[in-house]
Amino acid sequence: MKKYIYTVMLIFMAITVTQAQRMLPKQKGLEVSTGILSDDKIGNDYYINIGMTVNGKNGNYQIWALEYTHQYHDYKDLRIPQETYSAEGGYSFFLLGDARKNITLNFGITGVVGYETINRGEAMLYDGAQILSEDNFIYGTGGRLTFETYLSDRFVLVLQGRTKVLWGTDLQQFRPSAGLGLRFNF
Repeated sequence: MKKYIYTVMLIFMAITVTQAQRMLPKQKGLEVSTGILSDDKIGNDYYINIGMTVNGKNGNYQIWALEYTHQYHDYKDLRIPQETYSAEGGYSFFLLGDARKNITLNFGITGVVGYETINRGEAMLYDGAQILSEDNFIYGTGGRLTFETYLSDRFVLVLQGRTKVLWGTDLQQFRPSAGLGLRFNF
C-alpha cells in the first residue's frame, strides 16, 4: 500500500512541477552572460555581463546590468588593450513564445553609460609612437535580441545578439556582439 501512495505522490509532484508558472510579474532574476564582440576580427575580444531582471506583465521585463568589455587593437607586433566598464538599464519586450513562456524571443532597448581606457592610460608606446585616442566617459544606447528557454523552474538559458551605439569614444562607435547567459529567477 505504501508503494502505491508513494507512486501517486511522486506523480502528483511531477505534475505540479511541470505546470509551474513562468515569468511572474515582479519576479526578479540574476543573469550572468559572456560573449564575443562581432567586429571585423573575431578573436580574443570578449565581454562579461552581470545583471538583474524584474519581470513585468505579458513576458516583458526590466534590465539592469554591469559589463566589462576587453578588446585588442594590433600595432606592429604589439596588442594594445581597450577596456570598457559600463552600466546599462532598459526594458525587454516579449515578441514570440509558447503559452507557458518555456521558450521566448525578446527584444530589448537599453541606455548605456561607462568609461573606456586604452592601453591602461599609457599614451606612449615602446617605439616612441603615441596613442592619440584618450580614455573617455562614454554614453549611448543598446539593443538586444534574446532567445530564452527554461532549463528548470528557476534557471533560464539565454542566447543573445546585441549591439551598442556609443558616443564620447575615439574608437568604434558601433559595437555588435553575441553571447550566452544563464539567469536564475528568485
